[in-house]
Amino acid sequence: MQARSTRSLLKTFAPAVAITIIGFVIAYQFVDPAPPGSIVIATGAEEGAYFLYARRYREQLAADGIELELRNSAGSVENLRLLEDASGQVDLAFVQGGVATADAPGLVSLGSLYHEPLWVFYRGEQTVTRLPELLGRRIAIGEEGSGTRAIALTLLEDYAIERGADSLLPLGGRAAAQALLNAEVDAAFFVAGPDAPLIQELLYADTVRLMSFARSAAYARRYHFLSAITLPEGVIDFDANIPAQDTQLLAPTANLVARNDFHPALVSLVLQAVSRVHGGGDLFVPPGTFPAPRYLDLALDQDARRYYEHGPPFLQRYLPFWAASLVDRLKIMLVPLLTLLIPLFKIMPPAYRWQVRKKIYRWYRELQALDIVHPGAETAARLDDCLVQLDRIEDEVRKVEVPLSYADELYSLRLHLDLVRKHLRGARTRLAG
Repeated sequence: MQARSTRSLLKTFAPAVAITIIGFVIAYQFVDPAPPGSIVIATGAEEGAYFLYARRYREQLAADGIELELRNSAGSVENLRLLEDASGQVDLAFVQGGVATADAPGLVSLGSLYHEPLWVFYRGEQTVTRLPELLGRRIAIGEEGSGTRAIALTLLEDYAIERGADSLLPLGGRAAAQALLNAEVDAAFFVAGPDAPLIQELLYADTVRLMSFARSAAYARRYHFLSAITLPEGVIDFDANIPAQDTQLLAPTANLVARNDFHPALVSLVLQAVSRVHGGGDLFVPPGTFPAPRYLDLALDQDARRYYEHGPPFLQRYLPFWAASLVDRLKIMLVPLLTLLIPLFKIMPPAYRWQVRKKIYRWYRELQALDIVHPGAETAARLDDCLVQLDRIEDEVRKVEVPLSYADELYSLRLHLDLVRKHLRGARTRLAG
C-alpha cells in the first residue's frame, strides 16, 4: 500500500518537477561562463616595477586559486598592442598614463595603481633643472614600444627636438642605466617606481645625478596625465641623505588595462589583490589613495566602477572566490525557481488531495443511484439487484488504497455503503412480509 501511495505521489508531482527542470535547463543557457583559472598580464622588463608588482599580484591571486602568468614586454606601448591583438593571448597589462588613447577599441581601464615617476638622470657637475639644458647631449629615451620613450618624446618635442635626432638613443631599462654609468650616454629617461632595482642603483651612484624639474607644475597643467610630485630630501636613505635635497619630479600613473571581455568576476578579485599591494601608500601618497578611478586614459570598466563605489561584491566578502562566483553565476536560475517551482508546488498539494479523494468519491455517484428514495414502490427483483450492485461496489472499495491521512474518508464511504445496504434490506424484508 505504501508503494502505491508513493507512486501516486510521484505521479502527481512529476509534471511539476519536469516543468521546473526544463525551466532550469533553459535558464542555464543564459548563465555566464565560469571565470578562467589562469590569466595573463603583460608587464615589462624583469628589472622594472611592473614585473615586481605583477609577481606580488600573482601571490595574492594564487590564494584564490587563480594563476597569473607574467608576460615580459618592451613596455606600455607594446602592452597595448598585445591587448589589442585579436588572438587574446593577454588579458591584463600595465600601461603608463598618457600612452593609451581614449578611443582604443576593445579596451577598458581597471583603475590607476600608483604614481610612476619620470626619472631623468644625467652626468656632469653642472646642475640641470630644465630639459633644454640637455640639448645636444646623448640621451637614452627608452626602447621602441616603451612608455618611457613615449613620454620622453612628448616632453622633448616641446623644444623642437625631432624624433629621429641622432642624439636620442633607443635604450631603456637596464641597458640605458648601464650605458649611463659607463659614460656611453649623457642622460637617460626612466619611468619606474622608486623601489625599482635600477632606480635604486642610479640613486646611489656617485657618477650620475637626478634632475629636479624646475617647471614641474607647468608640465602637470599642460599634460593632464602628469602630476607634479616631490621626492623629499633623505626619503630614500636617511643616513646617506638620498636625495640630497627636495626633488621635483613628474609622474604619470601606472594604469591597469584589460580587454573588454575580461570576466566580470575576476575584475573584483584582481582589484582586491591590487588594493592589498598598493593600498598602503608609498613615498608620494598616503594610504588609501590607490588604486583609484582617476588619472585614466581609457573608459573605466563598469564592474571596476562598482568596486570603487561599493567595495567587493557581497558574496566575495563571505565566501571563497570559487563559491561566490558559482552562486553569482547561478543566480539567474532563481528565475525558474520563483516563476515555476513555487507556484507549481502551491498547486500540487491540492491536486494531490483531489487525486486521492477521486478514488473515494467516484463511488458516491453509483451509491446515490442505489439509494432508492421510495423503496416501497420497487419490486423485489429490483431490490435484490440493488443489493447485488452494492456488494459489487463494496468489493471494489475494499481494493482502494489511500494514504493513512485519507483513511477516514475511505471508512466513511464504507459506512455509507452499509447504511444504504440496511436501507435496502429493510425495504426487501417489508416487501416479503
